[in-house]
Amino acid sequence: MKVVKTIVELKEQVKRAKSEGKSIGLVPTMGYLHEGHLTLADTARQDNDLVIMSIFVNPTQFGPNEDFESYPRDLERDCKLAETVGVDIIFAPSVEEMYPTDGGIYIRAGRQAEILCGASRPGHFDGVLQVVAKLFHLSEPNRAYFGQKDAQQVAIIQTMVRDYNFPLEIRTVPIVREVDGLAKSSRNVYLTEQERKEAPAIFESLQIAKEEYLASRKVEKAKELAKKHIEDKTTGKIDYFEFLSYPDLKPITNETRDFLLATAVYIGKTRLIDNIIFHTKG
Repeated sequence: MKVVKTIVELKEQVKRAKSEGKSIGLVPTMGYLHEGHLTLADTARQDNDLVIMSIFVNPTQFGPNEDFESYPRDLERDCKLAETVGVDIIFAPSVEEMYPTDGGIYIRAGRQAEILCGASRPGHFDGVLQVVAKLFHLSEPNRAYFGQKDAQQVAIIQTMVRDYNFPLEIRTVPIVREVDGLAKSSRNVYLTEQERKEAPAIFESLQIAKEEYLASRKVEKAKELAKKHIEDKTTGKIDYFEFLSYPDLKPITNETRDFLLATAVYIGKTRLIDNIIFHTKG
């Protein structure tokens, strides 16, 4: 496994792989890897000849009240973990390497970024699209891998790739869950023993909403039942519980066939997010 820190060296590696007819899979991360990241890399390993993982804490997606400086970083640890799942190249540039110039041209994520998690993080998804677009150009992947847990992020990236004809495929990898259904997250360690017992109710609420909608086709009833389950089974506070089309993130209509159920809940001081994506036909 190679660790590459400059754009010039990365492009040399990409050029060599392309000349040999190799397919490239890209796994963008901000490092401090966990099981979810490794699942993305393992999936990319199965699909591609060459796997590139980027490890870059991107300053442009941090808001003024979010501490970019304190975000956890441990490149040596990350490299050891990435190697266990067959990553070929780690791209770990500095901020100066990724953003040497600023010509004042920016990407705006638009309507999709103004709801769900984006409602409380203005500008966040603009920064995500900025860094992802650069990574796509630099690594020229056939496929890029993102986790379904960040469904809004994936939907926005899919929209950019579709609408601006980026020559790659976005692969969404299912959420990795604990045995009781709780979505795995580095934030779970902040839950107390009692809060951890309550947390699986979040995923249960999503399943309740899905089943109710498929039975009645009533969006508001499905949401009400789901919210009641969270309120009855936890001491948590619901940040949002939304039912939208996917990936456009618009209100449900009779023509909608692809659905996103997404929620964010504060259990104690810990904000947990989860979602279900499902499809209907006919």
